[in-house]
Amino acid sequence: MRLDLLCDPVDGLDEALAAVDGFDDALVGGLLRPGPREAAGLTGIADAVAGTPLASRVAEAAERAAAGTAGEDHLVALAGARVALFGSVHDALVARVAEVTGRPRAEEPEAVGGDTVPAAPLYAAARGWLADLARAGWRGLDHELVAQAAPVVAAMLPDAALRRSATLLDGFAAELAASCPGATLERVPVRRWADLWSRGTLLTLPGASAAPPAAGATGRLLPLGVDVQEHATAVQAQVHAVFEPADGGVPRLVRASVSAPKPDTVVGAGLWQLLRPRMSLLGAVGEGRAMQLDAMPLSAGGDLVWDDARARTGEAAAAFTSARVALPAAAAFPVAPLDRHPAGIAVPVLLEGYAGTTDEDGTVVLEIAGRRLAVDTHRVPAAGPLTPEAVVSSGACLGLLRWDAGEFLLQPLAVERTVRKKAVTVHAGAWAGGTTDKAGVRAEKAATDAVTVLRERAGKLLRK
Repeated sequence: MRLDLLCDPVDGLDEALAAVDGFDDALVGGLLRPGPREAAGLTGIADAVAGTPLASRVAEAAERAAAGTAGEDHLVALAGARVALFGSVHDALVARVAEVTGRPRAEEPEAVGGDTVPAAPLYAAARGWLADLARAGWRGLDHELVAQAAPVVAAMLPDAALRRSATLLDGFAAELAASCPGATLERVPVRRWADLWSRGTLLTLPGASAAPPAAGATGRLLPLGVDVQEHATAVQAQVHAVFEPADGGVPRLVRASVSAPKPDTVVGAGLWQLLRPRMSLLGAVGEGRAMQLDAMPLSAGGDLVWDDARARTGEAAAAFTSARVALPAAAAFPVAPLDRHPAGIAVPVLLEGYAGTTDEDGTVVLEIAGRRLAVDTHRVPAAGPLTPEAVVSSGACLGLLRWDAGEFLLQPLAVERTVRKKAVTVHAGAWAGGTTDKAGVRAEKAATDAVTVLRERAGKLLRK
């Protein structure tokens, strides 16, 4: 890897992000009666897309919004401009990562047709609610306004074709409801809510959520590591891997995810008890084995729709061996337009020959040839043996290259280190398939006790 390229500035990046920030600030106060600051933010986003096919529509939309007379079509145009700017940032950063790693770049996604289900009235209702949110602004939120989403979501959820939009709107409305009234908020999650608003707005356009049908993947899957994302009531494990097609085609970077609801008392290694029965791949990850896939559904974006009936455990396949041999030639799948956001960048990389240090503020840093790459230790899950100390003392690190707060960060998935003159590998997902590690066994037992008690209580409530 050419780490020096990660530190070099990307042309136009700061200007694009500044235009997005200006528009996001306008949404805080709302577009019903925008002031000079809001008007400047609207003008800025129009100027940022002046040389694109969106130019005339966004310029008109910005002018109308600055005057407080924007209609739904104008707000859709502004949302499109914001998504397009973030898409350009995403593409520029991904191009830089491809230059750093030297791996093949993804091709452009295929164009797909529009939705086959006529849902114009529901889409229009959702779009109307989102338009009202933009006019009121985050400081103008109240329970009455947020509650208007409930009947729209309820009507959309039963239809599988609308479920993606409905789920986003449902979660967004729940966040807003928990923050009402907006006028008393100490801190507004400006970028997050603008992300959800703009994405939700574009998803109300027929055809926006259409995707090519999943293809069948047959070949060998080489797991690299597991990214665990935990919330109070849910947990997800996402396995990053290299897929080698049986027909000898180009190896591909793929992902396989499994999610489960959880009580807030189940934490740490206990999470695997909730996830393990849902996906056999976790057992293969814990054992360091490959898997053979037979017509496993694979989306156009590189996500495996996991089906245990279409997979069987294969030979031993150490993650670092796969990273050294198979990863350099693996190509990424194209990213759909609405998914092109810098927060979604998660590129598997292998780093070697660095020196690990810890700054005064506790940040772990890997230094290579005078360049520094910060390690995002906050993403290291408690459900595994990997620790920041292990990263600092390691000699090789397999992780996900991400971009956050204006810089590239490394999320470690596994490290190689020397302990008592012996090479030792430590994986974040080492306990995914079970463990004999003392700390892991204790955590699993505590989780088992908690789950047993909860099941007994639930059974008593149901019997009553």
